[in-house]
Amino acid sequence: MATPVSIEVWNPNGKYRVISTKPMPGTRWIRLLTDQDCRVEICTQKKTILSVEDILSLIGDKCDGVIGQLTEDWGEVLFSALSRAGGKAFSNMAVGYNNVDVNAATKYGVAVGNTPGVLTETTAELAASLSLAAARRIVEADEFMRAGLYDGWLPHLFVGNLLKGQTVGVIGAGRIGSAYARMMVEGFKMNLIYYDLYQATRLEKFVTAYGEFLKSNGEQPVTWKRASSMQEVLREADVISLHPILDKTTYHLINKDSLAIMKKEAILVNCSRGPVIDEVALVEHLKENPMFRVGLDVFEDEPYMKPGLADMKNAVVVPHIASASKWTREGMATLAALNVLGKIKGYPVWSNPNQVEQFLNENSPPPAASPSIVNAKALGLTASKL
Repeated sequence: MATPVSIEVWNPNGKYRVISTKPMPGTRWIRLLTDQDCRVEICTQKKTILSVEDILSLIGDKCDGVIGQLTEDWGEVLFSALSRAGGKAFSNMAVGYNNVDVNAATKYGVAVGNTPGVLTETTAELAASLSLAAARRIVEADEFMRAGLYDGWLPHLFVGNLLKGQTVGVIGAGRIGSAYARMMVEGFKMNLIYYDLYQATRLEKFVTAYGEFLKSNGEQPVTWKRASSMQEVLREADVISLHPILDKTTYHLINKDSLAIMKKEAILVNCSRGPVIDEVALVEHLKENPMFRVGLDVFEDEPYMKPGLADMKNAVVVPHIASASKWTREGMATLAALNVLGKIKGYPVWSNPNQVEQFLNENSPPPAASPSIVNAKALGLTASKL
């Protein structure tokens, strides 16, 4: 028998029972559910990651929907239990859903939600922050100061890389990759080289227009190039940011061979998914190339780092905080809650999950739709015409 877990209850007499496996930022998401006759139970267990057994205990005998987290293992066991309890929906509070067996969810008739459209700028901002921190050795310098080692200015003290006029490389020029590229091009006047299976026409037009603006003001114009291969980006770029999806083709995309063709003083940034980098190979490369630097928000075996990575002075490492702005995290909670509520209430699915501003406007009621259901087509769910 599963061990009971501690919970906080809102609207105890609500008709529909909705579970959140973690407390989430803000209170709007709670209000949106309770206003629609939902009893909301928030797990307050002092564990970073809930086990399958913990979540089974939360689901119990009657549960209409669950809001969960990227760290949880949502597969056959949990979806079958949720279905038996009358559950109609599960939503990750995340854009990714690598932790979810979508086929199992579909098999049991459970809609799977995610939260795209709200993380773009926040994630791109962190990638830009890591790029700058690595280039200017900010973390190393901060540790140096705090240790009381600074005794005066020196010509060689923490010399890093200038970004202006250098080349930024983007692998995966989707929403986040393109937003990051714009920040680096406009913010630091960097030239762009990118690789993507699809042409990033809007990004190209932006860089072209900005280059013309600079030229008209007597400055060196920026340029762009769409690379014919990922290797071309790795060879030519001074700063490289990874923004691919994670699948069989991108697992260990960055490995010993690909690291070897990068510039010796290149900067590599990853805010996408940890396993796109072979972390063991990366540690060895950092050891052998002290002027090569990385900025990492995600890791191959989260929450762990491969042995040796934590000791690398040329690595900036942060704990998966790309979406950690107040506005974004509260928005993610709202979207996840509305995914579950929409399925419970029989609403259609929003036609464009990347355009969710209407759901996030606190001054008006959200549309009667689920913002993003990844298996909507497989379940035959109706698309919203709003």
